[in-house]
Amino acid sequence: DKWRLDQVNFQQTLRQTDASNAEGDFTTPEICENPQFIIDGANRTDICQGELGDCWLLAAIACLTLNEKLLYRVIPQDQSFTENYAGIFHFQFWRYGEWIDVIVDDRIPTCNNQLVFTKSFRENEFWSALLEKAYAKLHGSYEALKGGNTLEAMEDFTGGVTEFFELAEPPKELYSIMRKALERGSLMGCSIDVSAGGGFLSLTNGRIRLIRLRNPWGWVVWKGPWSPNSKEWSTISIADKENLKKQTVETSEFWMSFDDFKKYFTKLEMCNLTPDTLQGDERHSWTVSVHEGRWVRGSSAGGCRNFPDTFWTNPQYRLQLHEEDDDPEDGRVACTVVVALMQKGRRMQRHQGAKFLTIGFSIYEVMRGQDQHLQKDFFLYTASKAKCKTYINLREVTERFRLPPGEYVVIPTTFNPHKEGEFILRVFSEKQNTSEEMLEPEVETEEEKQFRIIYQQIAGEDMQICANELKTIMKNVLSKRGEIKSDGFSLETCRSMIALMDTDGTGKLNLQEFKHLWKKIKEWQIIFKRYDVDKSCTISSFEMRNAVNDAGFHLNKQLYDIIAMRYADERLNIDFDSYICCFVRLEGMFRAFNAFDKDGDGIIKLNVLEVKTHFSFFISNHSVQQLKSIHTDFSDNKNN
Repeated sequence: DKWRLDQVNFQQTLRQTDASNAEGDFTTPEICENPQFIIDGANRTDICQGELGDCWLLAAIACLTLNEKLLYRVIPQDQSFTENYAGIFHFQFWRYGEWIDVIVDDRIPTCNNQLVFTKSFRENEFWSALLEKAYAKLHGSYEALKGGNTLEAMEDFTGGVTEFFELAEPPKELYSIMRKALERGSLMGCSIDVSAGGGFLSLTNGRIRLIRLRNPWGWVVWKGPWSPNSKEWSTISIADKENLKKQTVETSEFWMSFDDFKKYFTKLEMCNLTPDTLQGDERHSWTVSVHEGRWVRGSSAGGCRNFPDTFWTNPQYRLQLHEEDDDPEDGRVACTVVVALMQKGRRMQRHQGAKFLTIGFSIYEVMRGQDQHLQKDFFLYTASKAKCKTYINLREVTERFRLPPGEYVVIPTTFNPHKEGEFILRVFSEKQNTSEEMLEPEVETEEEKQFRIIYQQIAGEDMQICANELKTIMKNVLSKRGEIKSDGFSLETCRSMIALMDTDGTGKLNLQEFKHLWKKIKEWQIIFKRYDVDKSCTISSFEMRNAVNDAGFHLNKQLYDIIAMRYADERLNIDFDSYICCFVRLEGMFRAFNAFDKDGDGIIKLNVLEVKTHFSFFISNHSVQQLKSIHTDFSDNKNN
C-alpha cells in the first residue's frame, strides 16, 4: 500500500510538471545501464536542479557534501545497485527531536528518458535523485518541496541549531563568525530578497576578504569584482590566482568580495551543529530540554503580547537557571541559553492551504518555586525579561540570551491569536544544573470537562459560540446542576454575557472566554443560593441589595430602585435569569466606568455617543433624566 501511495504521489507531481511529455516513473536499471548509487564519493557537483523549484534543498545538500561525517549520517553507505540490491534505498533525517529512517524504492520520474527532477552530472549516478525522493516522501510529495528555506533542510540533515543574519545590519564581527562557523562544521547559505536561492560559503586568508559561493540553479549571474573574467584577478599573484580558481570546480561557483557580499545579499543562514557561541573560541557541553506542544484555537492560541486578553493562555514552560557561566568575557554574572522554537508539519499540510505561521517567544522572570500557569494579571503588570528580535514566518525562530541566574517562564506564541499549529521548543543551556519543565495549568475538574465537551459539540469548527449557541450550552450546563432550578437564560441575557466577555471583538465567545464567564456565574450563583432561603429559585428585590453588595458592587439608593424596577416581577421577586442578567450588566457598567476614570477620582465626562456606546445596557429602560441622575450619583462618591 505504501508503494502504491508513493506511485500516486509521484505520478500526480509528474503530470503537474509536464503533462504533455510525461512518460512515467521507471526503476533506475530501466533508465540507464550500469546504474551506480555513488561514484567516487558524493560531492557538490553531483547535484543538478531539475524542473522542481527546490534550489533551497539542493543548496543544503551541497553544504552537506562538505562534511563526510554528516553526509553519511544522512546517506548510509551500506547500500548499492549491486550488493544486496532489492530496489529500495534508505536515508536518515532529523525530525522534531529524533532521527528517523525513510525508505524509498528506486522508481524515479522521467521525461524523454531524462530525470525530471534532481540529477547528477553523471547519467548513471543516482544518490542525489534518491535523496530528493526520500525528502519528498518525508513531506508527503514532491509538490511540497516547491519553495523553501535552506535552513529547514540544513536542520533536517543535522539536528543543529539555526540562526540567520540580516546583511543590511550585520554584526561587526560577521566575517569572524563565518570563519569560526566553517571551522566547526556549520552549514551556511545566503539569499537575495525573498528568493529561495542559497549556496555554501568558503573563506580564504589574506589581505582581501573573499567568499566563494555556489548558485544551486546552475549558472553564475555575478558580473562584478572577482567574477570569472573581472580585472581584479590581474592584481594578485599567479599562484594565488591558480589556487583560488582551483577551488571553483564548476561553472556555478564564483568568488565575491566580502563587502560586495554584504551589499548585494540580504540574508545569511547558518546551521550550527551545537549552539557554541561563534564569538568565542571555547566550546561548551550543552544541556538541551525538548518540549512538544500545540496552539489550539479558542483555548491555547493566545497570540503575542499585543493581545493581553488572550496572551496568558499560551503554553508556558519553566526555565531554571541557578549556575552562571564560567569566566564570562564581560565579567557579568549571567547564564547563557539558546531558545529555538520550531513549528511542525506545515510543509506537509501545504496541499491543505497551510503556510508557515508567524511565530516568536517571550521570556518572563518569576519567583522561585512558581510552578502554576501564570494568569492574565501577571502579564498586565510585568514586562518581559527577554524576547525574540522579531516574529517571523520561518519554520524556526532561534535566539541566544545571557540571563541573570533565576527562574523564568518561556512562552512560545503565534503573532495573531486563534492560529492553530504544533511546535517543538528546544532550550539549550551551558550548565548541567539548568532544568526546564512544563508549567501545569489549572486542573480541569470533571464538571469543567463535561462543559468543555458540550461546548465543543455546539461550537463547531470555529470553536466560537454566538448568543443562540450560548443559550443552548447554558441550558445544558444548568440542567446538570440540580441545586438551581432554571430553564436556562434568555437570549437577551446571553447577548449581555457575550457583550461582557467578548474581549477579542468577534461578537462570539471562545472556549477561554466561556470559562471566564462560567467562573463568574458560579461565584454569583453561590451568592444567589445564600439569599434564596425558601429554595424557590428567586430572591426578593430587598434581598437583592445584599446580594449586590456581596458581589462587590457598591451602589446608592437610586440605583437599587432602578434594579428593582427593571428586574423584579409583580411579586417583587427576581428569578435566577434576571439576577444573572443584572450582575452581567453591572459588571460591564463598572468596567466601562473604570476604563474612563483614568485618574481614579471617581469622575468621568462622557458625550452622548460615548454614553450610548458604553452604557447601552441601561439606556433602553431609563430616561435621559434618570441617566443624568445616575451619572451624578457616580460622581458623588469616589468609591462608586
